[in-house]
Amino acid sequence: MAWPIDPAVVPAFLAAMVLVELTPGPNMAYLAALSADRGRLSGFAAVLGITAGLAVYLVASVIGLTELLLVWRPAYEILRWAGVLYLLWLAWEAWRGADPAPDGVARPNGSVMSLVRRGFLANVLNPKAALFYVTLLPGFIRPGFASEPVQAGLFGTAHLLISLALHSLIVLGAAGAGQVIAAFAPGSQLTRVRRGLAIGIALVAVWLAWQTRRG
Repeated sequence: MAWPIDPAVVPAFLAAMVLVELTPGPNMAYLAALSADRGRLSGFAAVLGITAGLAVYLVASVIGLTELLLVWRPAYEILRWAGVLYLLWLAWEAWRGADPAPDGVARPNGSVMSLVRRGFLANVLNPKAALFYVTLLPGFIRPGFASEPVQAGLFGTAHLLISLALHSLIVLGAAGAGQVIAAFAPGSQLTRVRRGLAIGIALVAVWLAWQTRRG
């Protein structure tokens, strides 16, 4: 049976994808803060949105649109600063938080779809996600197998599944930590924890602005 991709690169690809997804960044910070504050349902809604955002970049990569970010500087800068500003807005939302219920647990503000939409925007406005499909993914495509769009689609789909699994683990871990904090900490301490996570998102926004600058 003919392989559509080079099986020799699969172990390196899987290792690279895990390392990429475990590197602290906007998605991890947002999911941890949201899940710790509002629970698993809100976290999984954001994961769905983030995965949909990655799928947009996958499709754009297959048809060659993401290369626009390399050849037209204004497009990259607009995406970059939109992502930074959106993260700062998410940090402000986390700082304000939800009003705690009588049991001390903050309840989700807005509908599940609004959280999906926020996750989607957080990823679509992340220039590192776009550059991943422009710079890293092509390194695993080999001649002599399926066409480049097919190989890019297969590798990108694998990335989506790995991202979905690891982001789901982050949600479960952060939501569990949030429940423990809620059980043993008074409301004032919960507010401090939530605001600490908000500061973390803001710092990630500053880090993103620095790391994605182009000379």
